[in-house]
Amino acid sequence: MKHIFENNKNWVEEKLNQDPDFFKNLSKGQKPDILYIGCSDSRVTAEELMGVSAGEVFVHRNIANMVPNTDLSAMSVIDYAVLHLKVNHVVICGHYNCGGVKAAMQSQDLGILNPWLRNIRDVYRMHNEELNAIKDEEQRYNRLVELNVQEQCINVIKTAEVQRAFRDRGITVHGWVFDLHTGKLIDLKIDFNKILENVMEIYRLD
Repeated sequence: MKHIFENNKNWVEEKLNQDPDFFKNLSKGQKPDILYIGCSDSRVTAEELMGVSAGEVFVHRNIANMVPNTDLSAMSVIDYAVLHLKVNHVVICGHYNCGGVKAAMQSQDLGILNPWLRNIRDVYRMHNEELNAIKDEEQRYNRLVELNVQEQCINVIKTAEVQRAFRDRGITVHGWVFDLHTGKLIDLKIDFNKILENVMEIYRLD
């Protein structure tokens, strides 16, 4: 713990050397353009992997980058980011070798994690034909990571806040995956218009 406070001291000195007004400006408020919803995995740090500075991204992280509509924390973050901070982009970023996704693929009782992982198991259920056709276990695992990102993007698009922001200012939703083996961000280039043809019939706001 002592080492962390030493790191903080060095970080403060570095920032002030670069810009004497850094913290003065930082304290004035935030105007991020991006809401980033990612995994809590300690290897996947949002600002570092995107190469952005403090104040540029509003971040929410949980196990396996989930956006269930019953999660008050995720829904509150989306509400605040979209309605009050007025972000123009929402990113769902998963990562290969995700422990949460792997746990959801196991037939085990994981206690308090069961209701959370059930959301990922539902993604598997919705796409089981495609996933079961993949013989290689690691490839199947990584494909579920991608499909989970896709489904969480759809969950974001279903929210009333994002619906209104799309109608009023053209907010966009993005699905990414971080590859731990290469360090690269991958844009899944999800065709939401095609996927949401039927979904939007039910969820679109007037």
